Amino acid sequence: MFESLTENLKDAVGSIARGRLTEANIREGVQKVRQALLEADVNYDVAKQFTDAVAEQAVGDRVLKSVKPADQIIGIVHEQLVALMGPTNFEIPLRRGELTILMMTGLQGAGKTTTCGKLAQRLKKEGHRVMLVAADLQRPAAIEQLQTLGTQIDVPVHAGQPGGDPVAVCLEGRSQAKKAGADVLILDTAGRLHIDNELMGQLEKIDRKIAPHQVYFVCDAMTGQDAVNSAKAFNEALELDGVILTKLDGDTRGGAALSIRAVTGVPIKFVGTGETLDGLDTFEPERMAGRILGMGDVVGLVRQAQESLDADVMADTQKRMLDGNFTLDDFLKSMDQIKKLGSMKSIMKLIPGMGQLSQMMDSLDGMDPDKDVRKQRAIIESMTQEERRKPDVIDRSRRHRIAAGSGVDPSEVSELIKQFRSMGGLMKNMAGMGMKERMGAIKDLGDAGAFNPGAQFADKKVRSKRGGVQTKDDLREKKRKERQRKKKNRKR
Repeated sequence: MFESLTENLKDAVGSIARGRLTEANIREGVQKVRQALLEADVNYDVAKQFTDAVAEQAVGDRVLKSVKPADQIIGIVHEQLVALMGPTNFEIPLRRGELTILMMTGLQGAGKTTTCGKLAQRLKKEGHRVMLVAADLQRPAAIEQLQTLGTQIDVPVHAGQPGGDPVAVCLEGRSQAKKAGADVLILDTAGRLHIDNELMGQLEKIDRKIAPHQVYFVCDAMTGQDAVNSAKAFNEALELDGVILTKLDGDTRGGAALSIRAVTGVPIKFVGTGETLDGLDTFEPERMAGRILGMGDVVGLVRQAQESLDADVMADTQKRMLDGNFTLDDFLKSMDQIKKLGSMKSIMKLIPGMGQLSQMMDSLDGMDPDKDVRKQRAIIESMTQEERRKPDVIDRSRRHRIAAGSGVDPSEVSELIKQFRSMGGLMKNMAGMGMKERMGAIKDLGDAGAFNPGAQFADKKVRSKRGGVQTKDDLREKKRKERQRKKKNRKR
């Protein structure tokens, strides 16, 4: 998400911050920021207003006299991105003791029906009794899709007959919801490939007759400015209460997310990611701005971990580590848990400072942390149960057998065992430490490569863009030659 925009913005901001800051080079850099936004399909007026605001703050004494002007520039751009996309409120104002009706609108293909299911799943998890209404009677497939989604999440669906009257179906659905004791009713209305008078007339009629408490527009973020223009037209007809952006995990340039609030005045409430019914996240401008600028999203990573990881397994693993009973089998379980969060590269992008490392890996020959994790798994799975519990029994012949079974060099087996022993010893020592001492030990683990799966393979594979090999052995050799050169100079 936003990879191209992130890269272009960082280059533009970097060009401002390099060297001595002057009003001239700040304005030149701001022009590059504007170009980056336009290439991301951001509305022209929005891009101009944004860069004008950045330039106005950047040429002030606060930046020109700053000890760290680069940080100040990035701070200003981040601040303006947050202002551009916000403020927003992702809370749905539900009516206590009464039926709250949510009307979902959008063009065909934007993911409206799927989003209805995702929103129903989210509200159900929050303890609400939800009912869905299939009011898109122009497409029989939409009715069937909503009924399938309702079955998956165990939410009742009221559906009409294809070609019927959507207003009557919505009225019947409201009556059924009240009888069933539901407190939230979600209407999945009709969509079209393009906005037309028939569609708008139908939606306006439902709006008048049903009087929904909230009207949301679901739009495809990958359509860029088309999504913004559609949202503007729907808002003029229905007075939208919020926007839900879908497909933000796809190949999107980010223009819709950055433009839609400024152009329509309607806040983005949620963003849809992935195909699963749990893939509906709240839209928070601060987090989104941080991700756009490559600053990571720790909050998002923590939430993802809370939702995806098995708390009992993680707690048991932590206890075994601190008790000194951590085995290679436990290590495999930890790898399985981390895999639930996504690829290593996607996780790295959410960690501040690691996004650039992830990009660097893409440009380096053979650097793939996910492939290295798979290699580690292959090594461990080629071991016997005894070898996993007691790696010390692995001698030369066993090492060669494990290497042959996993398709790696015997030295890579040795390196994995070496790192495992180092990590196990540090973890055992942490059991009796206070918080300050534990933080120091965790730093030692990081230096040892414990938090960098596949680090033991990196020495042989890291190559610079210029083609030169950059390994630890090379660096040691370089330092040795430098010492010899200085020694000769002293003798002269």
